[in-house]
Amino acid sequence: MAAKDPRLLSELRRSVQADFASAVGELTGLVRIPAMAWEAFDPSQLDKAAGQVAGLVREAGIADVDILQAPRPDGSPGAPAVVGRWPAKPGRPTVLLYAHYDVQPAGDLQLWDSPPFEAVARGGRLWGRGVADNKAGVLLHLAAFRNVLRVLGDELGVGVTLFIDGEEEAGSPSLPSLLQQHAGLLSADVLVVADSGNWKVGVPALTTSLRGLVLGTIEVRVLDHALHSGTYGGPLVDAVAALSRLLATLHHDDGSVAVEGLAASDDPGPPLSEAEFRADSGVRPGVRLAGSGTLTSRLWTKPALAIIGVDAPSVALSSDTLLPVARARFSLSLAPDSDTAAAMEAVRRHAEAHAPFGAEVTFTPGGRTEGFAGDASAPAAQAMLAAMEESWGVPSVCMGVGGSIPAVNILNKLYPEADILITGAEDPDSRAHGANESIHLGDFENAILAEALLLTRLNAG
Repeated sequence: MAAKDPRLLSELRRSVQADFASAVGELTGLVRIPAMAWEAFDPSQLDKAAGQVAGLVREAGIADVDILQAPRPDGSPGAPAVVGRWPAKPGRPTVLLYAHYDVQPAGDLQLWDSPPFEAVARGGRLWGRGVADNKAGVLLHLAAFRNVLRVLGDELGVGVTLFIDGEEEAGSPSLPSLLQQHAGLLSADVLVVADSGNWKVGVPALTTSLRGLVLGTIEVRVLDHALHSGTYGGPLVDAVAALSRLLATLHHDDGSVAVEGLAASDDPGPPLSEAEFRADSGVRPGVRLAGSGTLTSRLWTKPALAIIGVDAPSVALSSDTLLPVARARFSLSLAPDSDTAAAMEAVRRHAEAHAPFGAEVTFTPGGRTEGFAGDASAPAAQAMLAAMEESWGVPSVCMGVGGSIPAVNILNKLYPEADILITGAEDPDSRAHGANESIHLGDFENAILAEALLLTRLNAG
């Protein structure tokens, strides 16, 4: 039976609807585990989350389940990853379903309307840390697979490999090593990465591009040691003020990135009005938007540079002192086809060329993630877009995403012949990484059905 068979669509829809409360309950249970793959947090929570995910994979009908680990580049152990395999029948393709169970820290608890690690349903949405990024992706895959298995039974011939990462938010540092060790175990014809979202609530989207990313630190030093600001102030500019002047040179007056040599292009994506963007982002009424060109190009195919951290005393702990040194950490998003090494070098050149008052500037490169540009005309992508349209009942769209997903680039290099489909359960108001993270429950259910339909289309050939 082909997935476009009305009878199969009806059976899958009924099965997903009947199963949806269980999927939400399982997601709620997973949200309770504060699994963060950074050194500052309890690593036993990663083990706990991996064990819970492995149990859910077995309950979904997959008996072949492993919890795998590999070392990070510094030799420390990577977070556990869960791999479940449903083997393909002869002549059938294999689909790799990727998501991650680790999350960002909750941040300031006072900014949350409910406890971050207790998933709460209200207003048609489910709220909690990691509910969107990316534990919903884990349950999206599990629920889609088990409903396909229930409906097709012995007719399910397509192979399915569930691969649930445990350190994506930390940049998946052990993933290259793990894939080298188990490349054959994870080989697939189609890769579905459920770590993105939809164009808006009620409008499904396939993500066809991701921006690249470079991170680094700029340090400015003006003194050997701190000085009394009244005694020495005047002839000297403190390090924080000097750093502020340098950081101001990173953008033109219109807010576009001023670092020379960075690629940019206009994007003909779906129309996005300024009013829609303002509503989605929560930008304050008097704040002007930065850059030029379409909003989608500014979000997807042009560089964007943010200062994400500054080492300087807090106001509460400050003293009347000229500080000798100050540091800032930057995050530079890049057009999908950018050379990240060249971009890192461009920022270094810019910082050193704009040292204020002859201050000493030290540039320390951080991590890099390559961008991704997919092919929306590929058969698997067309099948996904059609499945989304069947599930939601409205036309689906292709969109870019301004963020990056390290696993996509790593998997793309290892399996260059595979089609990569990027989907997910987020929407413009999901607030991933921020307080009050959430997903729209109706879109979550539709996403499960769409992936189930994709699997049946691939099963039918």
